[in-house]
Amino acid sequence: MMKTADLFIRAEHADLIKKLNEWDIAYHQNDAPIVDDATYDATKKRALEIEEMYPELAKHGASTHVGAAPSSKFKTFPHRVPMLSISDVFDEGEVADWFNKLPNKDLFIELKVDGVSYAARYENGILVRGLTRGSGVAGEDITENLRTISDIPQKLSGEFPDVLEVRGEVYMLRDDFIALNTVATESGDKVFANPRNAAAGSLRQLNSAITASRKLSAFGYTYGEVSKKMWKTQSEYFDKLESWGFKTTRKWARHAHSMFEIQTMYNDIIMSRADIPFDIDGLVIKVNDVATQERMGARANSPRWEVAYKFPAARAVTTLRGITVQVGRTGVLTPVAELEPINIGGVVVSRATLHNADEIARLNVRVGDKVTVQRAGDVIPQIVEVAEQNPNATDFVFPNKCPVCGGDVVRSEGEVAFRCVNTLSCPAQRIGELEHFVSRPGFDIDGLGTKQLELFVERGWIQSPADIFTLIERHGDEIQNLDGFGAKSVSNLRKSINGARNPELHRFLTAIGIPDVGKTTAKLLANNFGSLESVRNATMNDLIAIDGIGDVMAREIVSFFKNMRNCFVIDELLKQITVKDAIKTVIKTAVSGKKIVLTGTLMNYGRDDAREILERMGARVQSSVSAKTDIVLAGADAGSKLTKAQELGITIWDESDFERVIKDSGATNGRQ
Repeated sequence: MMKTADLFIRAEHADLIKKLNEWDIAYHQNDAPIVDDATYDATKKRALEIEEMYPELAKHGASTHVGAAPSSKFKTFPHRVPMLSISDVFDEGEVADWFNKLPNKDLFIELKVDGVSYAARYENGILVRGLTRGSGVAGEDITENLRTISDIPQKLSGEFPDVLEVRGEVYMLRDDFIALNTVATESGDKVFANPRNAAAGSLRQLNSAITASRKLSAFGYTYGEVSKKMWKTQSEYFDKLESWGFKTTRKWARHAHSMFEIQTMYNDIIMSRADIPFDIDGLVIKVNDVATQERMGARANSPRWEVAYKFPAARAVTTLRGITVQVGRTGVLTPVAELEPINIGGVVVSRATLHNADEIARLNVRVGDKVTVQRAGDVIPQIVEVAEQNPNATDFVFPNKCPVCGGDVVRSEGEVAFRCVNTLSCPAQRIGELEHFVSRPGFDIDGLGTKQLELFVERGWIQSPADIFTLIERHGDEIQNLDGFGAKSVSNLRKSINGARNPELHRFLTAIGIPDVGKTTAKLLANNFGSLESVRNATMNDLIAIDGIGDVMAREIVSFFKNMRNCFVIDELLKQITVKDAIKTVIKTAVSGKKIVLTGTLMNYGRDDAREILERMGARVQSSVSAKTDIVLAGADAGSKLTKAQELGITIWDESDFERVIKDSGATNGRQ
């Protein structure tokens, strides 16, 4: 009889494979990834671990899976030689395990270009067919699209085999990607998330004219069917590729014979990654000798003679080009790092927060230095350290005048923030307040982004939140005649504004900009007081009685509602909208009343989704771990909060514990 543990593991494996298949279709067929590389890699790694324990699961598992089935939109052709994937390794230990088993330690290391694989078949030197990877067994016919890419020769030069299939990667240079998105933004067309998506979407067009209109590039790096091998090593094959008219990554490639040489290249490429003009996500390490490759052979879906040494998805090193200063809705000046664009976890990052002047001093960062940038989920990218100092770098001097209005900048005693004192006349503060008001956690009004708000404020059409709700009535005809607008956009904006006239109490409290009150505290206030009137009349004692609200925050809330300007803004707003009283929808569950802290990255839930589900189950979600914390829900890459919880002996949950409680309670994610 099968043990219960076996049943659970097999069920877990089936769920993992289902997710991988779904993600592969999104990535390979639709060119629209729905998870980042780190999540995909972790899921695949877990599936492979299970398949090692239960080999019978490998038959239809991650061990034998390559890509996704070709789309029905394209003609398909079989690959004469299967187009396998490459096994991933993620740290020096895994590389060493592979390296130590090699019969031949002469290696050739190439860049792992983050693009789209192709196979180009030549007969007597003439390009006759181009295919995508597809399922690895059959691919989509993209011949005409490959013909539009100048890096892929129509006719081979020099000496070549009668039949030759060159395989490589189609990619987009980072500058070409940025230019493509700039044009798309200006014309209102689709904006791509990263160069890989742009390359894939451009290559898999039914109309080759669209492919031709975009600047695609390509490298050759391996081969499929070949009538006669005219090379004995991978490095010699690169020489042949270049003689036939292909481009390669030889400029960055290196030979290696030891783990020290492998790791040295890995570290060097991470440091210089931003200087490479296209996206890479690791190194490909290959046995150089072709005869040894053939003797080693392949597993079901990957060769034994090569591995992909992946870079960490959340961090990258790039150059700090400059520091600009933004002015927020409360007048706080925030320094922003202007970076050499770099792909971090599937997103091209060109800016990162530096928080404040003290953080710049702590990091000892100067313009021109190479810096390590970190991005985690939806968190704003931040600089975590200086990776390499530039002797010619320049110090940043914090401004003493507001860069927007020219008003004085002050730093109160005991504060880290510099502020513009021109609170009533600084356009940046007014724009910031309005941006916060219409943002998703607040009134969630589509069609009023920064550019639109700046335009309407500049023309005097919006001065306060209440003006938003009469904007179309007062200026709809004029807006319709502005560049970038029209009857449809005005109609959509009208619908969006009217749809926001009955906000829930917690959204209203989030939107009006009470200092230190975000959506979590806004929900606390809504759930405890029930109505806007009760919140406005709350005393210090009423507020500090709520778990999660301290003296400082309570004082800010009371002061906000006593301020005459704030009262006027709210009263004018209430002439246009009706705020819904809070209705408690909390389910009585095993976590009701429990203090829970979230840390790390969950595989199936965003941080906001998990928080909302816990709150609906009656939990009190907190931001920091203390002796009073009941549970810490820890996902991947959990850090200091998990360590502290372990030291304090606090109950720790993983994602499966969380999902078990959800199932038991019947709670689901849903917007209140």
